[in-house]
Amino acid sequence: MPRDLFGDVTRPSMSVGSRKWYTLPLSLITHSAIVLALIAIPILAPSVMPQVFANDDLAYITKLIPIPPPIPKLRPVEVNEPLIDRAVAPISAPTGFATEPDVLSDPASDAPVGLVDGAIDTNAAAVLAPPQPRPVEQAPAPVRPGGAIRTPVKTRHVAPLYTEMARIARVEGLVILEATIGVDGRVTNVRVLRSIPLLDQSAIEAVSQWEFTPTQLNGQPVPVIMTVTVNFTLR
Repeated sequence: MPRDLFGDVTRPSMSVGSRKWYTLPLSLITHSAIVLALIAIPILAPSVMPQVFANDDLAYITKLIPIPPPIPKLRPVEVNEPLIDRAVAPISAPTGFATEPDVLSDPASDAPVGLVDGAIDTNAAAVLAPPQPRPVEQAPAPVRPGGAIRTPVKTRHVAPLYTEMARIARVEGLVILEATIGVDGRVTNVRVLRSIPLLDQSAIEAVSQWEFTPTQLNGQPVPVIMTVTVNFTLR
């Protein structure tokens, strides 16, 4: 029984020893001859091997490749001297000062302008002279009514409006303002002298819309500074 169990191991059905002794050397020699033939034929007989491109084909392909244009030669850059305009400010500091001519001259000619028979024409010189700037007229300073200055009379009145917060807080009282009245009788500036915080803005907006008669001093209209009061009363 043990002999039957291990019979496949001790006596396998396939055997390597059935090959002939010359099989392996013959296979090595055959493969070596094929490899040597593949290496030696291109070296010993190159004409037998196929060529990828003939010479004519290579020449045709070469013609198809564009030839880049030749690089142009760089010319030296000519540096021109800058044009100097004599009418503009000089580049270098002057070394001295030249005396100015006593008579105006025309740039287009050498003849002086304003000469009549060797004498200077004052009319021509006056025309060429630059105009004198006009003096700036200063606005007259505001004055206060009194003496010869009458108090302006109000011609337009705008009542102040109560704000909702002042109405809820039930704030009442007098707001005293200082108003500047222009020469046309309109209020140009308002300043608070006695303040009620919840009523100041309403008083300023109302007084800014008031209009008065223009005030004159020595026959000329002048601005006036006067004190005005705005009374706030809840009804």
